[in-house]
Amino acid sequence: MQLFDLFRDDRDLVEIKAGKELMREGDPGDVMYVLMAGEAEITAGGLSVEVAKAGDILGEVALIDDTRRSATVTARTDCKLAVIDRQRFHRLVDENPDFALAVMRSMARRLKQADQRMGG
Repeated sequence: MQLFDLFRDDRDLVEIKAGKELMREGDPGDVMYVLMAGEAEITAGGLSVEVAKAGDILGEVALIDDTRRSATVTARTDCKLAVIDRQRFHRLVDENPDFALAVMRSMARRLKQADQRMGG
C-alpha cells in the first residue's frame, strides 16, 4: 500500500513554500505528515539525512513516542502535505493495518539508512 493513495482525497492539505520549515529539530511534535507533492530535506544535527518525496511520511517518531522532533524538515520545492494528528493516527492504525505496516516500513528504512551512515 502506498500512503499517497490513502490520502489522495484529503481536502485539507497543508501547503509549504520552497525554503520554509515544516518542523524544527527539538520542537514538540503532535502531528505527522504524508508528503503528497514536492520534495523536502530532512536534517538532523545540521547534517542532511534524506530528501523526502511524494508518498514519504514526516514527523512520525515524535507523534508515536510523544517526544520532541528528532529532525528539521525544510521544503526544497513547494510541498503539499496531508496532516495526521494523534487521534487520526490511532483511528488509521485501528481501521487499516496496512497503514501501520507502511509507517513501520518507513521507520525501518530510515533506521537502516542511519545505521549505514554510521558505518554499521
